[in-house]
Amino acid sequence: MTRLVRTAAGWAVSHDGALRGLGATLADLLALPLAEARARYEAAAEPMDGARSLAPVDAQEVWAAGVTYQRSREGRREESGHAALYDHVYSSSRPEIFFKATAARVVGDGEPVGIRADSGWDVPEAEVGLVVNAAGEVFGYTVGNDVSSRSIEGENPLYLPQAKVYTRSCALGPAIVPVWEAGPGPFPVSVRVERDGAEAWAAQTSTARLARTHDDLVSWLTRALDFPAGVVLLTGTGVVPDRDFTLRAGDVVTIDVGGVGTLRNPVTVVGTGG
Repeated sequence: MTRLVRTAAGWAVSHDGALRGLGATLADLLALPLAEARARYEAAAEPMDGARSLAPVDAQEVWAAGVTYQRSREGRREESGHAALYDHVYSSSRPEIFFKATAARVVGDGEPVGIRADSGWDVPEAEVGLVVNAAGEVFGYTVGNDVSSRSIEGENPLYLPQAKVYTRSCALGPAIVPVWEAGPGPFPVSVRVERDGAEAWAAQTSTARLARTHDDLVSWLTRALDFPAGVVLLTGTGVVPDRDFTLRAGDVVTIDVGGVGTLRNPVTVVGTGG
């Protein structure tokens, strides 16, 4: 399997550990129709020396969908007193879609993800990320962690942007696997949190449990938005810790999506207390 990786030296196609320079940016690739992007990708041939990998975005915004799994609906109901609101969005034709991060705010594999200093209940959200081109076609998949403050969102649904959008709240990586390499899924998804060398929490699910199709989510995102450089859309989480678990500084979160990759990030505190 080949993968598209972003390194300190530029974008490259990785195959069995060997890197071949793409000679273009991800934004260049996603500006093309899928067939042309595949031809450009498969033509990468210039050897590239190994270099530190970075988060696999350059000019793309990151958006996310919520309440797309039964477990995520239950989790939202547990954290708030607005159960009917989440029941409605789960069954409605229009999904919940929200802005998550600019490319500059995304952290990559091995970099610290953040939990807010003014939040007392924080969780990882293991998700499959769709890498979508300017025409609204899914180019590939990546692994995502949509770190969230459940205490802030649970206090009031209107606080969702503060619960979701802050420094180091989004991790992506370690690479992008094109759709023609990974296939359509479903993909197994697992998450593990280590604390002081031991497992603090773990869970698994499958994208087969997703209540909406990838194409449906993309169609809603692109209905009234243009993304000339492409976009990453996180598809929601099917694994949510119970109330007695919260992330702490020093934890290590590992998310694995079968056929796509493994994303591993330590946890740090960002911001100031309220």
